[in-house]
Amino acid sequence: MGVRGVEKWGPSDLKGEAPSPPGEMWNEGVACVRCTTSAQGRKERQEVATGQQREGMGKRNGLVLPPRRNGGQSKPLVAKCKRFENGRSRRALLYPEEAAIQENGVTNGGVYKRSFNESFEQAPMYVHVLTFLGFVVATLFGYLRDFTRGCGLEKCIFATEREEQKDFVPLYQDFENFYNRNLYVRIRDNWNRPICSVPGPQIDLLERVSDDYNWTFRFTGRKLKNIINMGSYNYLGFAETEPGVIKTVNTVVNKYGSGICSARQEMGNLDKHVELENLVARFLGVEAAMTFGMGFATNSTNIPALVGKGCLILSDELNHASLVLGARLSGATIRVFKHNNPQNLENLLKEAVIHGQPRSRRAWKKILILVEGIYSMEGSIVRLPEIVALKRKYKAYLYLDEAHSIGAVGPSGRGVVEYFGMNAEDVDVLMGTFTKSFGAAGGYIAGRKELVDYIRTYSHSATYAVSMCPPVAEQIIRAMKCLMGLDGSTQGLQRVHRLAENTRYFRRRLHELGFIIYGNEDSPVVPLLLYLPGKIGAFSRRMLAKSIGVVVVGFPATPIGESRVRFCVSAAHTREMLDKVLQALDELGDFLTLKYSRRPRPSRSQLYDEMSFELDD
Repeated sequence: MGVRGVEKWGPSDLKGEAPSPPGEMWNEGVACVRCTTSAQGRKERQEVATGQQREGMGKRNGLVLPPRRNGGQSKPLVAKCKRFENGRSRRALLYPEEAAIQENGVTNGGVYKRSFNESFEQAPMYVHVLTFLGFVVATLFGYLRDFTRGCGLEKCIFATEREEQKDFVPLYQDFENFYNRNLYVRIRDNWNRPICSVPGPQIDLLERVSDDYNWTFRFTGRKLKNIINMGSYNYLGFAETEPGVIKTVNTVVNKYGSGICSARQEMGNLDKHVELENLVARFLGVEAAMTFGMGFATNSTNIPALVGKGCLILSDELNHASLVLGARLSGATIRVFKHNNPQNLENLLKEAVIHGQPRSRRAWKKILILVEGIYSMEGSIVRLPEIVALKRKYKAYLYLDEAHSIGAVGPSGRGVVEYFGMNAEDVDVLMGTFTKSFGAAGGYIAGRKELVDYIRTYSHSATYAVSMCPPVAEQIIRAMKCLMGLDGSTQGLQRVHRLAENTRYFRRRLHELGFIIYGNEDSPVVPLLLYLPGKIGAFSRRMLAKSIGVVVVGFPATPIGESRVRFCVSAAHTREMLDKVLQALDELGDFLTLKYSRRPRPSRSQLYDEMSFELDD
């Protein structure tokens, strides 16, 4: 059964370490040479192998591994047992120094300077069978309802096409229309809930009800107050309206107004834009940066300016729609590699370098790799060190979208580049948005000055789009100065540390409760797998009844067998809020049978006396 996560393994050494075979997943996320499966699966033992044997294993995998020698003698390899997500064990032949490195949580080969732990556990087979069976049953009942509507037994003016519309081209394809009216509408009340407050850690919702099974809604006039917000991208809690905090934003509104009504290349270039761009470049550690008024347009309008016909784009299969749209608008050839899989990416790079363009076999003008920092639906973090090494090896360019990672990861919130301890110059094009961690709107492109000057001239956003509103620019400046400590306090750094603390606590407790969650242990995006389509609506409604607002996601936004709820942890969440959510999840997980994990659980609850990150202002 094709389930995502089967081919996701730990990072490999680009010098020749072969990854573990598909179908097995590392807990630690570290690389190993070709392993041999144990018959017993749990018994550890030591095996002796020479450097020549190790070299031979590399050759069998199409890679040549140079033997390591110490004073002319090959060191023996140590068999080390590793535990996988599915409960099985395998022994990897490791050099003693490699075994010691992995024991300390540092990855093999020196590519990674810190541990990289991701989890993509698979549910039992019966869960996948029941999931697909649920869609089959829902589809059969949908066709039955269409039949009754056609016979006049069921009368619903919204489910049938009106007579005056029959001469027009259908808005949806047949199956899309069928899915929309028979499956989506049944759980439509779980989306687009009107919010009437600041999108902080707690929100107020307008209550709405439906009298015709979610075809239409009516408001009751009542507000649902103090709903814990677990679905907002407000990672650092900067979406706030305290008068003392947004005083500078109010000042800018009084001075500049609310809009500009012009593009950057005409009459829309303000001193606030220049100040913001200089601050972004300083924050990222690059030469220059350019800001845009819309995050989605930052990708969709700037990628066509960078590549065109005769260029090749290698895009991660789970990239955001803005990256996909920008790649399609560019006119370049697009090839997709498996999610976060450097091995598959390297195969495509090799093929591109060897064969060149189709038909003509000429060399590609440019090869651009498109990746994201944190993938918003998987919670996974890009394997940046390996991709950068591949980019250098094959002379390609790297475009990194840090929409969800900028401000959310890294010791000081500077994104995945800082998270991996790398240099910003390792990435050719740094892209990010201000719509999440900064509580504002817009995006940026940053990098070398030549790149930014080129974008200023040829970007469609710079020429045709309206400039960023001055109050929005001031809000970003306020948040970024707080992160950098330029406001004279350490509140920004406290928010970054509190987000990291909340993220690890929330993920760890979910693992202990027996849920299957995806992604990296440091990712504030936490997808919890629901699988069965009937549990999507039940989960969201019951959580709202417990005063908790969540975002549920299903097909076609996710694969048909991987419906999920996506939690977004924030620095503004208190420990009491998270504990209330976890208690509700524990109860609801038992009620709806959502605890599918087969990982061993601790015999007793553990205490989390985490180190305090409180800093003096």
